[in-house]
Amino acid sequence: MQNIRDLLTELTDINMNNVSDQIVVTMAIIVGLLVVASFFSLFVSIYLAIAYAKYNRTKNTCGKNGEEAARLVLDNNELEHIKVSKNGSILFGNSYSHFFKKVRLRRLTWKKDSITSLSIAVQKASLAILDKEGDPDMAARIRMTPVIYFGPLAFIPLILIGLLLDLFVFRNVTGLGLMFFTLLGLIIYIISFVMSVKVLKTEKKAQEMTLKIMKKEHLATAEEIEMSKKLFQLYNIEYINNMIIALLELVYRVLQIIAYFESSLPSKD
Repeated sequence: MQNIRDLLTELTDINMNNVSDQIVVTMAIIVGLLVVASFFSLFVSIYLAIAYAKYNRTKNTCGKNGEEAARLVLDNNELEHIKVSKNGSILFGNSYSHFFKKVRLRRLTWKKDSITSLSIAVQKASLAILDKEGDPDMAARIRMTPVIYFGPLAFIPLILIGLLLDLFVFRNVTGLGLMFFTLLGLIIYIISFVMSVKVLKTEKKAQEMTLKIMKKEHLATAEEIEMSKKLFQLYNIEYINNMIIALLELVYRVLQIIAYFESSLPSKD
């Protein structure tokens, strides 16, 4: 047990000697699960990259690049006002924006006439169709977009705000500012995690719609549709694994906070 305490002390910079056995064991288990999930995530990411590259080298039979495919699907669904724009991959990547009324495609997706480009472009256009149809999951995703993407990033800054308030405003050692803003950060983080489930649901709905559209519009052969299906499955596995990692990180952060307060208590010895 002492070895575990020493290891967690190095990882967290918290003196774990005065922390309860239950918290120490739980933290050790969570760390172990995070390591396993991270390795699995690496494996999936590599496998996805290989599949992405393979299908991106395979030309589609309809001869359309990503921009042309997305434009066709949008126009056929009375969404002529939705733009199809080209952008870099760092900030937005391949995405649909309700607020800016556009489908964003990476440069390679935009110009290539591959299976990958076709699948992704039609899938992002399908998100616009879900938006137009008033899909409830899509509507919830749109409303909560800021929380989904910025919620996890707000956790650490909120904790720092709490610490600064305790040090320079309240000038006390009760830690009320830290406790309040930590709780607020956790609530936002939890909401963000719950809403990420909505994101997955809408992505899967758009994927199913994509396969139907490609078949109906004769954009892909049966073999190409199967390739697209495999590509979508890999994306979903990666997304779910990332959600699991996010949940484990949330639990780990909560345990860190508990351990911090327990370590601040007078020694039991």
